[in-house]
Amino acid sequence: MRVLFCASEIFGHAKSGGLADVAYSLVQVLSKYTDIVSVMPFYTFMDKKAYQKSAINFSVELGGAEYEIELYESLDRGVKSYFVHCALLSSIKEMYGDESGEYANNDIRFAIFSAAVVKLATILKIELIHANDWHSALVPLFVKRADLGIKTIFTIHNLAYQGVFEKNSLSRIGIEEKYFTMEALEFYGKVNFLKAGIIFSDMITTVSPTYAKEILTKEFGCGLEGLLMANRHKLTGIMNGIDTDVFDPQNDKALWYPFGADSLKNKYKNKKEFQKEIALRDVKKPLFIMISRMVHQKGFDLLLESLHDFLKEDINFVLLANGEESYKKRVQSYEAEYKNFKFLSGYKEELSHQIYAAGDFLLMPSLYEPCGLNQMIAVRYGTIPIVHKVGGLADSVHEKKMQCARGFLFSKPTKKALLMAIKRALRLKKESKKFNDMISFNMNCDFSFEKSALLYYKLYKKVL
Repeated sequence: MRVLFCASEIFGHAKSGGLADVAYSLVQVLSKYTDIVSVMPFYTFMDKKAYQKSAINFSVELGGAEYEIELYESLDRGVKSYFVHCALLSSIKEMYGDESGEYANNDIRFAIFSAAVVKLATILKIELIHANDWHSALVPLFVKRADLGIKTIFTIHNLAYQGVFEKNSLSRIGIEEKYFTMEALEFYGKVNFLKAGIIFSDMITTVSPTYAKEILTKEFGCGLEGLLMANRHKLTGIMNGIDTDVFDPQNDKALWYPFGADSLKNKYKNKKEFQKEIALRDVKKPLFIMISRMVHQKGFDLLLESLHDFLKEDINFVLLANGEESYKKRVQSYEAEYKNFKFLSGYKEELSHQIYAAGDFLLMPSLYEPCGLNQMIAVRYGTIPIVHKVGGLADSVHEKKMQCARGFLFSKPTKKALLMAIKRALRLKKESKKFNDMISFNMNCDFSFEKSALLYYKLYKKVL
């Protein structure tokens, strides 16, 4: 079985969110079961010296224009990755947009990428392409339109991001007018790339069983619930995992002290070092952490609504986040008022590991969460999650059941519900044996990609 996994970002090369982690870690585990290679765009900010120029070069034709494609390669833990370089696709400062918003030419950029993926698949004699999110959603359409006989699986990581463009995009990307219908790419008078992946793929997956059910409803369907209902016969939810080699507190070089479930004293030492590093006093206070993008989806309006009451508790709170400037200014005003709150702007991988290791409780008040990886990483580092009971959070955090992982849930995204969950967490913290037992239980949970990779492999076999 020859499989090509395509995504717009892969950890270690380019990353804006969880897609990059999945594209790296899932493929690593899948390589145990099948012959798999991955492909992503080559972005200008990547260092060409770190990659080998491929012998494979070709051009793709879209909308009457020809685009020259150069490929680069790398080998990581035995898995080969290809990187698509094209002037129009690659010559940007960021992956998707800048401070002014999304790049206006993202339609043609990722149409070029999708066309290059399909061309590469034919050269490599690929039997199945696994495409991810709207950036490669045209792949199943291009495959079906050319009658290539290659099977396609399409994974939705976040339904809210759909790749919607003006109608004139069709001519630029070389797609015939006949595809501009409700049964194909038309979406309220515009072109919707994500619809191509849903309609023309052989199977659709999303990143947790609960999210697979949620997206069939008006509340979570983002305008596509009807289309997804019509295609539910080929929709399944497979839970993501994390790379347990990357996230391993016993061998994590970012930490001051390695630790495991049987050496929690060293977790406390990491907490002391971290709070010293950021000048946060009172190490004996419960330390709440949140690592997130500052967007509405992640529950920032709910957090800000609750912050005065939360920070009046006998706790410390550390927020590592980047995102919308309006949220940033409001968060900074709270930091100026409360000595027990530290806001660390931006994102650094090493710093995030230190925060996970230092924390007692992780906040995830997301309004919706297709899967979520933070809660899995947190329990790996002995930090107990407090989450809104939606999507993958509902599948991976349990308050009343002795299932992996244990934590605190609130069913409604309200200030009252969030603060009540926090108070339950604080009561647990006072019972040190129960608190440490929950940490030890969670640290022995298996959130690796082994289970999900096996489910994907079975799905690959079923499709073929």
